[in-house]
Amino acid sequence: MTDEIGSRLLLADDDEVFASVLARALSKRGFEVEVAHDVEAGLALCQRWWPDYAVIDLNMPGASGLALVEHICAQDDDVRVLVLTGYASITTAVEAIKLGAIHYLAKPADADEIVAGLHKTKGDAAVPVGETPMSVKRLEWEHIQKVLADVDGNVSEAARRLNMHRRTLQRKLQKRPVQK
Repeated sequence: MTDEIGSRLLLADDDEVFASVLARALSKRGFEVEVAHDVEAGLALCQRWWPDYAVIDLNMPGASGLALVEHICAQDDDVRVLVLTGYASITTAVEAIKLGAIHYLAKPADADEIVAGLHKTKGDAAVPVGETPMSVKRLEWEHIQKVLADVDGNVSEAARRLNMHRRTLQRKLQKRPVQK
């Protein structure tokens, strides 16, 4: 699908202002946009209005956006799904692609980057490899995300496996990830 005119796009993001601005920008690019602010609303919307494209935020109230990615991709592998998140991690990027997403972008991303990502059909070998290793704080964040993914998001079990108090883990998860 390379022609957006009239193509249906599901935008699932809990940030209502961001979703409204992005929906307007995508509508101006020819998409017919419907917005959901959580996974349950996205699933309900898919019951009555099936999208050609989907842009899904990872971190929403309730279930993770990955649940919506999994549902959409399991029902129709022709839907082009892009995951957009302010909480990017290697673990969630890998899981999103395994579940069927075609691209994964970290916020902030503009409408042009999102549309380009929705049409991306293959990887780019020219992407530069980072010059510096990740910081210890970023490595900790990545490790926590991997353990959480291994236990299907169970915070208590993840805390046990990480040998830390559950409340400490919850506090760490509420913080934004370190960029480098």
